[in-house]
Amino acid sequence: MKYLPLLATTAAAVMLTACAGQQMQPGVQNVGTSQKAPPVVAQCIAQAWADKSQQPVTTQSVLANNAAADVLLPGQPPGGAGAVVRPAWTGSGTWVGLRQGSGADTSAAASDIQGCL
Repeated sequence: MKYLPLLATTAAAVMLTACAGQQMQPGVQNVGTSQKAPPVVAQCIAQAWADKSQQPVTTQSVLANNAAADVLLPGQPPGGAGAVVRPAWTGSGTWVGLRQGSGADTSAAASDIQGCL
């Protein structure tokens, strides 16, 4: 039983490394990076879109402790158009992409995201 914590820690590290090395899904375009933490960037984007649209905005946590999130444009279903907020691929900070979705107007979304970076 004394090896169980070591095994669990090793498995968690392998899973995290595998997730971090994955390519972004198709349909996500790079918007930019920020030195701010991912939760701060996600909250800024959500607030900007809520203020602009006067509609609720959904934020989905993708990793524990809000280390990564998807911020959906108002009215979008889970997995729909929105900001993809992830820890920076190297070093500290945040990487943000924009996922296109069917029926969503994302024309101003990239500039709204830029304002939060």
